[in-house]
Amino acid sequence: MTPAIETTGLRKVFRDFWRRPTVCAVDSLHLAVRTGEVFGLLGPNGSGKSTTIKMLLGLLRPTAGSISVLGRPAADIRAKARIGYLPENTHLHRFLTPRETLLYYGSLFGLDRRTRRARTDELLEMVDLAGDAERPIGGFSKGMARRVGIAQALVNAPDLLILDEPTSGLDPVACREVKDLIRALAAGGVTVLMTSHLLADVEHVCDRIAIMHRGMVQAEGAVGDLLLRSDTIRFLVTGLSDAEAAPLRDELAARLGRKVVTDHPAVPLEAFFLDVLARAAGKPTVLTHFQPAPFLVRAAHRPSAGASSVNPGSAA
Repeated sequence: MTPAIETTGLRKVFRDFWRRPTVCAVDSLHLAVRTGEVFGLLGPNGSGKSTTIKMLLGLLRPTAGSISVLGRPAADIRAKARIGYLPENTHLHRFLTPRETLLYYGSLFGLDRRTRRARTDELLEMVDLAGDAERPIGGFSKGMARRVGIAQALVNAPDLLILDEPTSGLDPVACREVKDLIRALAAGGVTVLMTSHLLADVEHVCDRIAIMHRGMVQAEGAVGDLLLRSDTIRFLVTGLSDAEAAPLRDELAARLGRKVVTDHPAVPLEAFFLDVLARAAGKPTVLTHFQPAPFLVRAAHRPSAGASSVNPGSAA
């Protein structure tokens, strides 16, 4: 299967007014993002992530190398029509309402009036903004505006979704809901490329990652494979007290001839936070579990009659 994104020897050198090279932002980048996966592009500021995304979107021309996006050159308008993009800073018209915003972006993609209205209603419901659909965005919190940005990135039912810091400005509950949504979209056949400085979010939601530094990929692979410590084994025994564990630890240390460390496993802070809120509210969960709008689920992934809907799964 042709990768959704493929770069070969990609290089971008920025030059000054006199055409002298000033900085090599991306250097010999070889990248392949498979269709239907969630791929994380990581790195510190200045590592080349944003430059790479701009080249993938056709906003910058590479100095050298080649790019294929959805089987076409990055500058091909037919490829761009199948891409959804959420920039790090969502620049929305503050005097428009969420409904007007989505209708406007739908018109930019050439959608007919009936389709625009149907998709707008579904997206507003999906991001839990149906009750605020007629309020000017200028009065929204950063988190609410971010939800509008996520909806506008999906209005064209993209095959490829590029998300730059998708959980920026969101509270922990909304952050978890967006991560669940990303996994559900991938399950529905959408390829997702995302960047984030919140490494825990990437660990929970991405299938594979690439870590960039100084314009080059320093590590790449499946998240589980990269984080696995194959030379270390941890035993988990429930209902064991410290007093009961001590002689077992000493016996194992004596047999191996080296120190054995035991500890108490901890739940992730996100899971603990959501559990505290749920108990305070007297409910099983505080999550609404955003489901992809029906038009976003590809025919091949659409449940048959009588089957359950797409399950977003757990991001924790």
